[in-house]
Amino acid sequence: MSSMSPDPRRRRVVIGVDTHKHVHVAVALDEIGGRLDARSFSADRGGYEQLLDWAAGLGAKKLIFAIEGTGSYGAGLTSAVRRRGLSVIEVLRTDRRDRRLLGKSDTLDAENAARSVLAGGSTAVPKTNDGTVEMIRQIKVAKDAAVKARTAAMVSLKAVLITADTKIGRSW
Repeated sequence: MSSMSPDPRRRRVVIGVDTHKHVHVAVALDEIGGRLDARSFSADRGGYEQLLDWAAGLGAKKLIFAIEGTGSYGAGLTSAVRRRGLSVIEVLRTDRRDRRLLGKSDTLDAENAARSVLAGGSTAVPKTNDGTVEMIRQIKVAKDAAVKARTAAMVSLKAVLITADTKIGRSW
């Protein structure tokens, strides 16, 4: 009788990611919830590539990313994951009450994100951040910044005119 060990390339691995401004923390779980590894990566393009290469090196046939904050700090990572043709599920942040009871750490949050997907509790596919709606949003962001800059310039100019010597003010 020979023992048959499962081929690691055939398993599904879920990568839970707790996202932050400067560092993302990732935890890899196998399909039955066993913790494979945990690492931190910088929150930039190089860090995204390192994270994706690390995940690919786990030998899984199917990788699923469970990412917190796909619309904010996790947006860049979400795009990088999609560019590689991998699955992404958006995960809500852990309830604050649970964090107080269970403890708070970035690694624990990443693990909870992965467990949420494994348990079927998180199924939301994040927005793609492309297409017409995203282009309109980008234009609105640029317009809002321009309006803010114009307003600041007008306020500064008025302050100069009000506080300037009357002789200077008459020459305008």
